[in-house]
Amino acid sequence: MSTTDSRTHDGRTPAARTDVIVVGAGPTGLLLAGDLAAAGLDVTLVERRPAGRSNLTRAFGVHARTLELLDTRGLADALEATGTPLTRMRLFGRLSLDLGRLPSRYDHLLITPQYEVERLLEQRAADAGVTFRHDTALRTLHQDADGVTAEFTGPDGAPLTLRAHHLVGTDGHRSTVRTAVGLPFPGTSVIRSIVLADVRLTDAPAETLSVNGTGDTFAFIAPFGDGWYRVMGWDRTRQVPDSEPVELDEVRDLARRALGTDHGMHDARWISRFHSDERQVPAYRVGRVFLAGDAAHVHSPAGGQGMNTGLQDAANLSWKLVAVHRGEAPDPEALLDSYQTERHPVGAMVLRTSGALVRLAMAHTPAARALRALAATCVSALRPLSAKALGTVSGLGIAYAPTPGGGRTSGRRAPDVPLREGRLHALLRAGEFVLIAPEGASPALPSFAPTTAARAVRATWTDPARRTTALVRPDGYVLWTAG
Repeated sequence: MSTTDSRTHDGRTPAARTDVIVVGAGPTGLLLAGDLAAAGLDVTLVERRPAGRSNLTRAFGVHARTLELLDTRGLADALEATGTPLTRMRLFGRLSLDLGRLPSRYDHLLITPQYEVERLLEQRAADAGVTFRHDTALRTLHQDADGVTAEFTGPDGAPLTLRAHHLVGTDGHRSTVRTAVGLPFPGTSVIRSIVLADVRLTDAPAETLSVNGTGDTFAFIAPFGDGWYRVMGWDRTRQVPDSEPVELDEVRDLARRALGTDHGMHDARWISRFHSDERQVPAYRVGRVFLAGDAAHVHSPAGGQGMNTGLQDAANLSWKLVAVHRGEAPDPEALLDSYQTERHPVGAMVLRTSGALVRLAMAHTPAARALRALAATCVSALRPLSAKALGTVSGLGIAYAPTPGGGRTSGRRAPDVPLREGRLHALLRAGEFVLIAPEGASPALPSFAPTTAARAVRATWTDPARRTTALVRPDGYVLWTAG
């Protein structure tokens, strides 16, 4: 629990002390807060929504790399039970990706609504001891050499002041944290007047995920798993403000034009209209304040990478904050700066790839459609291009710049190799580094490794002839190899 400190930046309102404040209880904030609390830090998670009110679910796909990260937290099997695996991802026309070729035990895209991800992450965070403060909105924050003071308005307008070493904004594309630190959010609206509806269907689609674009329209249908379906659609010829009402007949028409059928949709329980932006903040870190998830980057829904990218942001940042708070980072500032260095290029890449996908799906001129057909043919027919596309969309192909002196695989994702003590991703559930060495070896750790690596889980190759040593970071990327 947080403690009270009478000293604040203005000397008036007592501040509750905590190690880290996380603002925003969506998937990104929940995973981050749970990681920090599981490592022994005092964490306060602040959310403007009342308790029990879930985010508007727009995410429906959990990619392979995200499933691996959830596996290293003991959550993947439970999440798999809530959804349907998709082994082939059809993006538009003839362009499809064979997910069964992914080099992972999760060789599929899991179709499950975002609220199932949130449910598991929220329970994990609560079990780890995270303090939740719902119905609480950030008003201002102030940084100094020793920490961050944040002022909130709580339930019934009650003021709340929190003091922490660090604060992380995971509060979405309208982030108050981002505004409070004065960061711009440059970009543009890539697609306007998208309609969303939750409906029942008389005739269930033959495919788990139905998606197609015709040039003037596209539509998408995904199951909740309980008899309800999420439908998303867009019409080039009907670009109206988000405030324009949506009727079910409009959704039916979009589905018929893009998919050939509306599947007998009826009994809509919710209909809305929104627009999709492509934006990225220039800096993921401002002093003691960090941004992650949609607070740092937003992009088109094509490829289903939004929630996945945010969860991977959180996994990258959490172990670094833990090492700094424990006093186990040889160069704390450099380690914290590496969050920006590693994740900002990933966010930029996701903007590029999702933007390219949605523009190809929206192609309506003869030249653009010819380019789309060529791209589909090349990706489908050429194995290197297909593998590159699979790695990008699934997240398995994401790698960071190698650490100087880290060896040839430094910065790459560590595959879930079998070890004598168990498979690697299961060993990562301890939240520590994993040191894999030949039998009987006692390797010295590199000087650039955080001293927390001295507590690394020790593991041994199953192949006695293998003589390399590998140090795997808590987020499942290789820090160092030798031999």
